Amino acid sequence: MTDILITEFMDDAAVERLRGSYSVHYNPNLADNQGDIPALLGGVRALIVRNRTQVRGDILAAARDLKCVGRLGVGLDNIDVDACEKRGATVYPATGANDDSVAEYVITTAMQLLRGAYMATQSVAQGAWPRQALIGRELGGRTLGLIGYGAIARQTAQRARALGMTIIAYDPFVEKTSDARLMSLTDLLQQADVISLHVPLTADTKHLINAEALAQMRSDAVIINAARGGVIDEAALANALRTGAIGGAALDVFETEPLSAQAGVQFLGLANLILTPHIAGVTEESNVRVSSLIADKILAHLDR
Repeated sequence: MTDILITEFMDDAAVERLRGSYSVHYNPNLADNQGDIPALLGGVRALIVRNRTQVRGDILAAARDLKCVGRLGVGLDNIDVDACEKRGATVYPATGANDDSVAEYVITTAMQLLRGAYMATQSVAQGAWPRQALIGRELGGRTLGLIGYGAIARQTAQRARALGMTIIAYDPFVEKTSDARLMSLTDLLQQADVISLHVPLTADTKHLINAEALAQMRSDAVIINAARGGVIDEAALANALRTGAIGGAALDVFETEPLSAQAGVQFLGLANLILTPHIAGVTEESNVRVSSLIADKILAHLDR
């Protein structure tokens, strides 16, 4: 009988540590075949997932012995937390374990968007020399606007400040902070050179960045979403980029993941756009930290 089911990739050392105490079924490809998961849940007391496995509906109905859920990350929109709690299953996110990775992603991506010189490899290799077309902008001296000012946003602000940026933030749940100038969302959209999203996906944040919000941004400003898909209206963003209403964007998260070829058509041909596959919080180092933290929490819970 399986004690722990792991449906997405986890650091091997953490998996082996779990196996040292309990029976573990580890298949990192199960998120691609979620219809197979319910049949594997008989007797399972701990379920470990990332962001794709939908812990709700048929999966929860089949998990009659479930005591805890480990989330290899921090967002919980793929987990019905209320339903888990009602049946006595504790949900453990890997809070803090991938903050550095996301913060570094945001800063690196902001530099790429502003500088604009890093997509010229093929042109240069073919003998072109597009120096004038690739004159970009420096990060130092510009304003970073953070929408949401939690732990990851603060790590991002720390790095941006070291590079000479001014930090402004919008967060209705933060009343006071000494390391950023708090303001309304409208004021932030109008003032920031770089905007980075750091909010969960809720009813209040769904399409928080829509056509109206994008229209308030400066025409040379760039926006980065490494938080949650759905916070940005993707169709409105594609239109803003295509018409030159804003200067650039980067999306690491999407309303539906993986992004399908059909949904991705709207982004084709946009030179001022960077798309990555929900990887901002995943590095070799953060994978070890996240996996180790969740292994700790699952072992502590099952050992009670």
